Amino acid sequence: MLKLNWTIIFLLLLIMSSLAQSNPAYEIVKKSDNLIHGRSSYGDLEMTVKNPYFERTLKMKVWNESRKKVFIRILYPAKEAGIGTLKIGSEMWNYLPAIEKVIKIPPSMMMVPWMGSDFSNEDIVRDSSIVEDYDHRIMTEEVVEGSRLYKIEALPKPAAPVVWGKIYFWVRKSDDVPIRKEYYDEKGKLVKLLEYKDVKPMGGRIVPTFMVMRSLLKEKSMTALRIIKCQYDLAIPNNIFSLRNLQTTK
Repeated sequence: MLKLNWTIIFLLLLIMSSLAQSNPAYEIVKKSDNLIHGRSSYGDLEMTVKNPYFERTLKMKVWNESRKKVFIRILYPAKEAGIGTLKIGSEMWNYLPAIEKVIKIPPSMMMVPWMGSDFSNEDIVRDSSIVEDYDHRIMTEEVVEGSRLYKIEALPKPAAPVVWGKIYFWVRKSDDVPIRKEYYDEKGKLVKLLEYKDVKPMGGRIVPTFMVMRSLLKEKSMTALRIIKCQYDLAIPNNIFSLRNLQTTK
């Protein structure tokens, strides 16, 4: 009898998983995410951080594999050249060449801004979590600047290791291109918004090549991220995603 109960439970879990995977909203979010990142990618990016106190631009190279591994190397400006960030799964390390030290980022620092930007360490480490850690539903269809968009609500799954209370996600109906994300805290307050712009061919696909993240908790603060060039679905040597490579700046 006990064996039968476990069999029934297992079958129910399979059915529930199948239903989740066939959820139209889930499929839209997954396709949109895959469009932006591919199975793997390598590119040159430029990040500009603006706030009332300073403005600066960083140039970097970024490697991504299956959204589980990310490696970032800062190239410019000279005083920050060589700084690296490595993500493997849910773990993250920074390398500071000025002191020749690798620093592992603890959970308590996940919401700290990455390189002084409006992107946090959490955004880098758990960027794929909107697919994996949330339940999705299509709320409405809207027309914005002549494009029909799905507005999708993403609510965290029980016990999911995420910080957001909910995320709203706008995706173009015709081609799954993301247009906007809104991030809300657990009290329902809008904290950050991400806009995708300048949609054009890049690396054999049509993608947004310019993104703007705004933190609504900081006055007149924004970070613009431009993709200069990018290749998708290529083989990346596994040694790229290593602590040894993190400390190699040449």
